[in-house]
Amino acid sequence: MIAKAKLGIIRSFAVPFAIVHAARAFLRTRRLAARLRTRVDVERWQAARLADFLSRRIGRVPFYAGMGAHALADLPVMDKATLMAGFARFNTAGATFSAVRAALDAGEGRLGRLIVGQSTGTSGNRGVFVISEAERFVWLGVILAKALPDAFRVRHRVALALPGFSRLYAAASDSGRVAVRFFDLARGVERWRDELIAYAPDAIVAPPKVLRALAEAGGLAPKHIFSAAEVLDPLDRAVIEAGLGATVREIYMATEGLFGVACPHGTLHLAEDVVAFEWEPVEGASDLVAPLITDFTRHTQIMARYRMNDLLRLADAPCGCGSPLRAVARIEGRRDDVFLLPGCSGGATPVMVTPDVMRNAVVDSDRRITDFRIVQTGANQIALVLPTGLAGDAAEAARAALRATLTKAGVGAATIALEPIAATPDHLKLRRVRRDWRPDG
Repeated sequence: MIAKAKLGIIRSFAVPFAIVHAARAFLRTRRLAARLRTRVDVERWQAARLADFLSRRIGRVPFYAGMGAHALADLPVMDKATLMAGFARFNTAGATFSAVRAALDAGEGRLGRLIVGQSTGTSGNRGVFVISEAERFVWLGVILAKALPDAFRVRHRVALALPGFSRLYAAASDSGRVAVRFFDLARGVERWRDELIAYAPDAIVAPPKVLRALAEAGGLAPKHIFSAAEVLDPLDRAVIEAGLGATVREIYMATEGLFGVACPHGTLHLAEDVVAFEWEPVEGASDLVAPLITDFTRHTQIMARYRMNDLLRLADAPCGCGSPLRAVARIEGRRDDVFLLPGCSGGATPVMVTPDVMRNAVVDSDRRITDFRIVQTGANQIALVLPTGLAGDAAEAARAALRATLTKAGVGAATIALEPIAATPDHLKLRRVRRDWRPDG
């Protein structure tokens, strides 16, 4: 009986202790927002954190043990395939990929004391992660400080409509400061839209295609709108903001961590107070870069010089909000959605055409185009998918513009087939430009 009583006391204090981590992370993030006034301030802060990360933390995981790295450049570049193949060697708990997968397949969000989660797997290689309970609440504190900085003074009602609900998101409800209700995308928006309206959230977090559907249906007036889990297209932004009456703010987050949150101006700022970014050039696009990320706040699963699949266009000028954190003009898509098409010369080396180039060609061809898909379906085959009600001359203008753009890029013979649009299920990511064909089949 005494043992059970002690266990009950420990459990009763578990959440308050965890909230301490959230509160500390929240306050630290807010203090840093006031303290880091210039790029020099940001770089000095990162240098100090990275020095500690390299000297005291990274050597605790088997993969990096004995490397003796003194700078990030001393570490190898990591990617998802390598991380998943040797998963146990990248975390301090020795958790294996198979054990994490088994826990997730069983519907569990935990593996012992660890919190586990997974990506949606749209790239064909589903990623998983492990974090501690403390790290879960640190994540909560950071994201609340950036997205809802008054969260410890004002109670918020948040609606989460995301592809998969993990213990990571549940941390918000556990805090007691934010009421969170989850709306399952796998059920479809129509199944729970009325329930969402009745809930009357003051903040909604959802993929842009879901936000757009809610905006077009009406009945909601949230103060805060956050786009997450997909690239926010300007076409969708305009419809969402007109229908819901507030600025859409992006949350740049993936299985690998939190990478950015948009300010009230709507500008996406990288979370450089918790993550260091290095940039790799993108072949075929002089103004796009792909990030290597190093999260210097993680203790359980190390993410160091991890190659992300995203294509970013960095802003040329600072944001009007005054934040020295780097601003992103747009997330343009993914590296594995860059089209590989035969060149005019007929050589073996394919021509690379990035998603932003094709997107702009179609959107700029006719103002009546409000939705589209461009899909590479074969070595020289492209499907241009447009709404069935679109006028024929607009569709032909889009096809002509896309063909002209590809010719200018040096692409040889490529078939562009017009197809009627097919709705993307709510629980799947919407990629308006994607490459389904792979050279290796």
